[in-house]
Amino acid sequence: MPIEIKMPALSPTMEHGKLAKWLVKEGDEVSSGDILAEIETDKATMEFEAVDEGTITSIAVPEGTDEVKVGTVIAMLAGEDEDAETAAPEAKTEKKAEKKVEEEAEPAAKAEAKPAPAPAPPPPAAGKSAKSEGGRILASPLAKRLAAEKGVDLSAVKGSGPHGRIIKTDIEGAKPGTAKPAEAAPAPAPAGAPAPAAAEKPATVDMAAETRALLDDRVPHTVSKLSGMRKTIARRLAESMQQAPHIYLTVDIRLDRLLAMRSEMNAALEKQGIKLSVNDLLIKALGKALIDVPECNVTFAGDELISYQRADISVAVSIPGGLITPIVQNANGKSLSEIAAAAKDLAQRAKEGKLLPTEYQGGTASISNMGMMGIKQ
Repeated sequence: MPIEIKMPALSPTMEHGKLAKWLVKEGDEVSSGDILAEIETDKATMEFEAVDEGTITSIAVPEGTDEVKVGTVIAMLAGEDEDAETAAPEAKTEKKAEKKVEEEAEPAAKAEAKPAPAPAPPPPAAGKSAKSEGGRILASPLAKRLAAEKGVDLSAVKGSGPHGRIIKTDIEGAKPGTAKPAEAAPAPAPAGAPAPAAAEKPATVDMAAETRALLDDRVPHTVSKLSGMRKTIARRLAESMQQAPHIYLTVDIRLDRLLAMRSEMNAALEKQGIKLSVNDLLIKALGKALIDVPECNVTFAGDELISYQRADISVAVSIPGGLITPIVQNANGKSLSEIAAAAKDLAQRAKEGKLLPTEYQGGTASISNMGMMGIKQ
C-alpha cells in the first residue's frame, strides 16, 4: 500500500507550519535521506528529509500553503515493491471518499437532533504490544510491514530516523523472531457507563475581531496577514508583558577602559581572524553577572521557580521578515574569542534560515543591543 508522507514536527512545540517549497515532483524517485521539501516554522526554514524510499505518486499540499497542521498528509509515496501508477489513484480515491462523507454529513447535521440509543459495546479488538498500548511507536509503513514479515518486535528496535523513527534499515539489521505475543485488549466499558465530560474551556474574547469592528467605520486602514514568525513574536511579547513583572533601571557607564581593552585584544587576535564586538563583551558580562547573582538567573513557572546553573544568552538578530534570538550557550564559561566566533556563526546561519530549534529555544536571558543606532533607552 502507498506510504503517507506527513507534515513533520520539527520542534517539540511545533503545531503547524508553512510548506515553503517542494524540492521533488510527482514521479520522482527518492531514497532515505533525500531532501523532499523546505518547511517554514515560526522561527526558521528547515529541510525535510525522506525516511522511506520509493516514488512520489502525488503531492497533496502545494508549496506556499500556510498553517499546515503537523500530521497532515502532504504527499504519497509508492514503496520500492509497489506500482507507482496504481498508488496514486488510491490516494485520490481516499480524498473523494472523504469529500463524499463530508457532503453526506452536512444534511445530517442540519436535521433535528434526536436522542440516540446507547451504543453497543465494540467487539474485542486484537491485542497490541505493551509499548504500543502505552505510547505510539514511530515507524515507517515499510518498516512495519517488514517487521511483520520477519517477526521483529518494533518496541525492541532503536530507530535511526528523524526523532527516533524506525526505518527500513533498522528492521533489516534486527534479529528475526523477536516479536512479543499480543496482549489481550482491555474489556470495553459497560454500555450504560457515562462518558467522562470534557473539560470546559474558559470563555475567551477575540480581541482582534473587536479591534477590527472598532476601526472599520472610524479610521482608514489596511489589514495584512501576519507570517508565522510575526504571530509568534507578537504572542511571546504579549505573554512576557502579562506574565513577568517589569522594572526598568538605567545608569550611565563610562566604557573608555573597556573599549581600549577591546582595541588591544582585537590587535592581538587579528592573525586568528577574530574581531570582538561590543556585543560580545556585553554577552560575556551578562553571563558572569548571572552566575555571580544566581537569583537573577531564574524563570518563573506557575508555582515553581526554575534556577539555572549556567548562563545561555539569547542574542537578538534581525532577519528578513522578523527577529530571531540564537543562543550563545554557556556564555559564562566561554572566552571572549569563543563568544565572538559563536555569535558570528549563529548570526550568519540565522540570516540564512539554517538554525536548528535547539539553537534558538531555551535561553536563560537575552540581549537586544541597539546602541549602534544611537538608542540610549
